[in-house]
Amino acid sequence: MDYFKKNPGITALVAFLVGLFIGLVVLGWGLMPVKWTDSRPHQLSQDYQELYIQMAADTYALNGDTAVVQNAFRDWPDAATDICAYGGAVADSAAQANVNRMAMVLDPQGCPNLVPGAPPVEPAEPEEGGANLGVILLLLLLLVVLAGAIYYVLKKRSALTEPEDTGPTFLDEMAGVPPTTTDEFADREGAVTPLARFQSTYNYGRDNYDDSFSIENTDGDFLGECGVGVSETIGTDIPKNVTAFEVWLFDKNDIRTETKVVMSDHAYFDEALRAKLAPKGEPVLARENEVIVLETATLIVNATIKEMQYGTGGTLPPQSFFDSFTIELSAWAKDDSYSQADDAGAMVVEETEMVVDEADTQADDDSLAF
Repeated sequence: MDYFKKNPGITALVAFLVGLFIGLVVLGWGLMPVKWTDSRPHQLSQDYQELYIQMAADTYALNGDTAVVQNAFRDWPDAATDICAYGGAVADSAAQANVNRMAMVLDPQGCPNLVPGAPPVEPAEPEEGGANLGVILLLLLLLVVLAGAIYYVLKKRSALTEPEDTGPTFLDEMAGVPPTTTDEFADREGAVTPLARFQSTYNYGRDNYDDSFSIENTDGDFLGECGVGVSETIGTDIPKNVTAFEVWLFDKNDIRTETKVVMSDHAYFDEALRAKLAPKGEPVLARENEVIVLETATLIVNATIKEMQYGTGGTLPPQSFFDSFTIELSAWAKDDSYSQADDAGAMVVEETEMVVDEADTQADDDSLAF
């Protein structure tokens, strides 16, 4: 399952081929095959074609109506040739005469093969399902080409969106402890490589804005999720006027979901609106380059407001709703990094104890000398 999650192009191609097999083979040929109706006489099997010719010849011998013959064979290509071929296979001379007279209605020369000494006329090859088989094979070929094109486009798109591999994995590049406060992040930005980094953008009119992202380690293990969505709107306009967003972090090893509410300038300083949003999470005033830190038992997410723009116009207060909003979410796993910090702290303690021991030894030596 992890393979298909990491390769959406392969997943789409497999799903397409499975659907094609079920639709074409199972349903089209097995459960609900095509049923032919309104077939022409020349499309029948050889036995029924001969029976049809004999019946037409007998009818013409009785009434002599040429219109009936012409109407009976109007859609039959090379009808005279097939009629003469059938007449040559008939042993009864009277039946041959009837067939020959009927053939002369379609071709004044009649059936030369019924004249003694004349070479026999080979019957025309009956139509088989070869043409239909060719059409089916052509369609299958086109479907395979289409599937290949879809796979190529998805693979190309995936390659464009994936970050370049610069060598070591994220965990190998991590050094030091991830930031746990905004001030620490400002002092140590760039010192730590996150497990994952996501960017989410809201534009006015996207009323169902609610982006979420999975946080996984390099082995593909699920650690949690983070995301951002609409928290509150003002006014009754359509599209809605978003005045606050929710930024949240879910940790599979924590019983709670950490949430903070990013408010517009108007919402942040409006006491009633701020009190209404207080149960949803800690309020944060939206400012460009503002870093919002969310921390759970094993995860830390720094949400940085990259760009924002307030909407204008209408009867709403200024700086009360967003026209655009872009935020970047960077996620860290705390366990591995903190263990490094513990090791470093232990080394400092050991070094301190060594200094103290040396100081005590020096003091003893001085007292003895005195």
